[in-house]
Amino acid sequence: MIHVGIVGAAGYAGAELVRILSAHANVKLTCLTCRQDAGERFDTIYPALSCWADLVCHTYDVKAFIDAKVDLAFIALPHKLPMAIVPELLDNGIKVVDLSADFRFKDVSAYESCYQKHTAAGYLQKAVYGLSEIYSEQIRQTGLVGNPGCYPTSILMPLIPLLKAGLVEKQGIIADSKSGVSGAGRSASAATHYCHVNESFKAYKVASHRHTPEMESVLTDQCGGPIPLVFVPHLVPMTRGMQSTIYTGLKGNCTEADIWDCLAGFYEDKPFVRLRRQKPVDTLHVKGSNFIDIGWKIDPRQNRLVILSVIDNLVKGAAGQAIQNMNLMMGLEQTAGLWQPPCPV
Repeated sequence: MIHVGIVGAAGYAGAELVRILSAHANVKLTCLTCRQDAGERFDTIYPALSCWADLVCHTYDVKAFIDAKVDLAFIALPHKLPMAIVPELLDNGIKVVDLSADFRFKDVSAYESCYQKHTAAGYLQKAVYGLSEIYSEQIRQTGLVGNPGCYPTSILMPLIPLLKAGLVEKQGIIADSKSGVSGAGRSASAATHYCHVNESFKAYKVASHRHTPEMESVLTDQCGGPIPLVFVPHLVPMTRGMQSTIYTGLKGNCTEADIWDCLAGFYEDKPFVRLRRQKPVDTLHVKGSNFIDIGWKIDPRQNRLVILSVIDNLVKGAAGQAIQNMNLMMGLEQTAGLWQPPCPV
């Protein structure tokens, strides 16, 4: 039995971790921390989890994780905070999956250019980027995973196989993405207030989102050279779900069958990737699950490929992929605790 602790359990990603791990046959939750709700039982913070999660939340203290014999800790905190926590957890033999951006970059200057000064830069080279289907072998060998952002997961997974196979152009890629409001986290703000979100559809951080350098860094690593992206995120008035529509030029006389063969071959042994060749791609079809659904269509007039991908931003885009990474790190089947159907409605 793997003893697991969660730092920041009361946020949306943290609550998803608790929800999924509570039914994981190989896991025992032994320590939950959250600053705002310290002293509260978790099922009073989220009554939906009554009968599943009755642990009392505490403020973070590494000694509590040691006393609870935690084998692996998930950190579900905003960036900057985890870099102060990760070193002491690792130094005490506790493996870490960090859901913030703090350990997603190898290059400290790339991180600091879009976040802030990194106080644990010496650990960046030890971390593995947690795109489970792409870096699975490295994840199995590491004690520290930087879990990807939700937007990068939805964009990188369809693009990487096609770029590596030389089927699409490396220049002129546009990623147009839409996310439900839960992606902004649990903390209230004017931008996520009901009256500002309801009946609203808007782009934000156009061509300036912090996930752009994260994605470009991974594409450079995977494809052996710089690949620039135009990335435009949007906020849509729904709780959860994410769709990315990606536009890129095709090389030569590439056909839709070539796209199928490439993606099907690359992901043939990856259970959470579903290719939708003749079926619709819809956020509803992945709700509550760790699946990513990928579809595509060629525009022959422009010789361009339109790729559609959908994920649940809180599961495959956060907690689910984090648990998939934990499974890899701890020698389990990557589907353990995650093999459940999406909500049909």
